[in-house]
Amino acid sequence: MKNLLILLVLSPTILFSQELQLKNSRSGILSLGVRSTVSAFNGHEDESPGFGIGGQFRLQFADRVNSDWFVDYITSDISNVASRTDYHIGWSVLYYLTKDPATRLRPYLLAGHCFDYTIFQDHSNVFLRKERFSSAVQVGGGVHFNLTPRLDLSFVTQYMLHLGNEIHTEVSNGHLEFQDEEGSSFEGHLLFHLSINYKLADLW
Repeated sequence: MKNLLILLVLSPTILFSQELQLKNSRSGILSLGVRSTVSAFNGHEDESPGFGIGGQFRLQFADRVNSDWFVDYITSDISNVASRTDYHIGWSVLYYLTKDPATRLRPYLLAGHCFDYTIFQDHSNVFLRKERFSSAVQVGGGVHFNLTPRLDLSFVTQYMLHLGNEIHTEVSNGHLEFQDEEGSSFEGHLLFHLSINYKLADLW
């Protein structure tokens, strides 16, 4: 019984520290991870920073080219009278700046695209809300901290630029109003992500 308990305690450490069996190059490596998100700039002066969670998987195409496929859920507050919720689903291409994949730190550049579903909700009236679908592009950079050959901690800073109709919030005589701005506008987020990722397998 004692040996079984020791095995259960040590099994996660053994799993994370195992070498990944590569079939050829590093192309084909599949990773799975979870991440937290901070949105420092939401395009409106009266919005608080947004906080959220998400998940992602990576599929590597070459020794220095990887891809990141993600889903995020982010919430923020608007002048303490309304809330904003963003749902992101998208992808990014990662280009590593160093050749050696075994280094402890591996910086990279990224660029990609995502779809965004946004809900603006009045705190005092559940029936007063606005919804918006939009598309976005993102650029930025990040770094992997390789904790083990299969486990990494990653930090990313990126700017996500939304393309679509913009919604403004206004408070008049104590009443909240959501106003659609005609035509398309450019609105963005400055996003910070912290994630932990585990390499599952080399697919090819």
